[in-house]
Amino acid sequence: MGLSDEKCEPCHVGTPRLSHEEAENLHKEIPEWTLKDNAIEREYKFTDFREAINFINKVAAAAEEMDHHPNICNSYNKVRIELFTHKIGGLSRNDFVLAAKIDRVA
Repeated sequence: MGLSDEKCEPCHVGTPRLSHEEAENLHKEIPEWTLKDNAIEREYKFTDFREAINFINKVAAAAEEMDHHPNICNSYNKVRIELFTHKIGGLSRNDFVLAAKIDRVA
């Protein structure tokens, strides 16, 4: 079972962030994403604005289903997505699960 087959688990204030080693191991499953200190991000490029917005709507639906919401930035045919777990101020497994689901949508 891969990350994209998992479901996000609720995080609470006080839930520990992933260690750098844990994040690096999970990052291997989503190598197109950039691993930052407390977040992961990826930029997607599309042929035009409409295609980019359609992608954003699909991402929004997947995020809402997982109750885990990314930061999304759109610039014409480009969409940048940043994921981190707001409640813990860093990375959780949920970020990697949603990233894998977003890659599946793309």
